[in-house]
Amino acid sequence: MIKIGQLNTLTVVKEVDFGVFVDGGEDYGNILLPKRYVPKGTRIGDDLEVFIYFDSQDEIIATTEKPLAQVGQFAKLNCISTTPVGAFLNWGLPKDLLVPFSEQRFKMQEGHSYLVYLYLDKASGRIVGTTKFNKFLDKTPARYEKGEQVHVTIVEETELGYKCAINDAHSGLLFKSEVFGKLFVGKNLRAYVKQMREDGKIDLSLQKLGRGKMDDLSEKVLHTLELKGGFLPVNDKSSPDVIFELFRTSKATFKKTIGSLYKERRIRIERDGIHLIK
Repeated sequence: MIKIGQLNTLTVVKEVDFGVFVDGGEDYGNILLPKRYVPKGTRIGDDLEVFIYFDSQDEIIATTEKPLAQVGQFAKLNCISTTPVGAFLNWGLPKDLLVPFSEQRFKMQEGHSYLVYLYLDKASGRIVGTTKFNKFLDKTPARYEKGEQVHVTIVEETELGYKCAINDAHSGLLFKSEVFGKLFVGKNLRAYVKQMREDGKIDLSLQKLGRGKMDDLSEKVLHTLELKGGFLPVNDKSSPDVIFELFRTSKATFKKTIGSLYKERRIRIERDGIHLIK
């Protein structure tokens, strides 16, 4: 089954002077992959990973170019023009992505970047973007486990913290009181499920829970020390911002971690920083 607006692995079934055709199945038939996108040495019977979308003539077409986002994903994209039908954003393909006026929470302006969610419009069958995220989140039951690692995208800053899209499918919250460093709308992060509430809301953490976060950080500190020749100009006296920039963790967790590494005689803690003991 072909998925419009996503990457598909399709078989080359015909060669022509202006490209090749790949098999789109009963629903779409043969789909053109223009010559400029055909990998050198491609032959009939080869399987190619191609992105399927509609070109400027609204004809279905394939490309080996990868867009900045696929249908069902979030991406922060630059607005390159506005028209009476909506705004057009650059998503890395020759035909720009339309965000209709009806799908804009606020009027978009040329030259600005916006976080959008890509979906397939049922009425037109076309790929469009929207800034009205809520109607696409939490449509399926959230079955996450406490401590589970997830991918999150920051979609909105609130008084409590940062609202996130979890795995492009569910909403969750990072509390400001537990965030160190700067976050912004559109930023992609690795996070962990801290709590699944009875009301269905999901609390998130940027650090592993319990002892796991220290074990994970220990490995990261040692690995970074090895990459930097055995020395890092940071210790338990460094500012929280410097520590977060290096290790994406709080100063308290960092101090506990290097304290454990010191007791294990894995590192030395000096005034100028931490040294790896080989």
